[in-house]
Amino acid sequence: MSYYGGVDVGSVSCKAAIIDASKQLVASAIVPTGASCREAAHKALSIALQRNRLSIKDLAAVVATGYGRDSVEHRLFSVTEITCHAVGATHLFPKTRLVIDIGGQDCKAIRVDEHGVVIDFAMNDKCAAGTGRFFEVMARALEVDLGDFGAMSLKASKQIRLSSVCTVFAESEVISLIAQGERVENILFGLCLSAAERVKRLAQKVGIAEEVTVTGGVAKNVGFIEALSQLLGVKMNIPEEPQIVGALGAALIALEKSEKKANA
Repeated sequence: MSYYGGVDVGSVSCKAAIIDASKQLVASAIVPTGASCREAAHKALSIALQRNRLSIKDLAAVVATGYGRDSVEHRLFSVTEITCHAVGATHLFPKTRLVIDIGGQDCKAIRVDEHGVVIDFAMNDKCAAGTGRFFEVMARALEVDLGDFGAMSLKASKQIRLSSVCTVFAESEVISLIAQGERVENILFGLCLSAAERVKRLAQKVGIAEEVTVTGGVAKNVGFIEALSQLLGVKMNIPEEPQIVGALGAALIALEKSEKKANA
């Protein structure tokens, strides 16, 4: 049995995915990127291999993606995260026509065709608004565990519209709302709406499609997904593990390239 690996080195976390020749996901791992992309990539891939009792020699090919992709050892080559998220998302949900990837420090809207090929994309990597970093800062300001953020926000009794999507100014606005005695749940959902509005504007640049797949760690925030669903008004697909979609896409590309090489 041949296996194929994908490693996605992000700014906050590093993900690895391993698939078999039938394109089935057999193992994955997520570790903090930390100070060394190379070490994080090695650790993530090693953990994924160990989970399926494999070694690096069992991998026919490895493809790297993410901002630290060129630091991945044993890679066949590197591919942009735009392409990998498109491939991974359409593999999981074939009718996907728009992929929204929200990571720790950036977010992307990727328009794809029926074959999962990227048609257009828009990216926000200059501001933390709407990213994982945004939610981390707000959770700390509200003294809420990040893992509880989404569920608590769904208990809101009214919708609050924050006037700013900037992380710094939004934090100041949150502090003011706390001082005014506003319920934490209301503030949390207001933050989800603020982030969703930012993502909606990004999606509009490439065109909102009838079926959207959301990837990245922020996809685990159920409050944000609810807010985004309300604003877009379309079907939203959330992968079982949204953080590994880029790595999965990289592994699928590794398989595809290996098959083409073998048949050449």
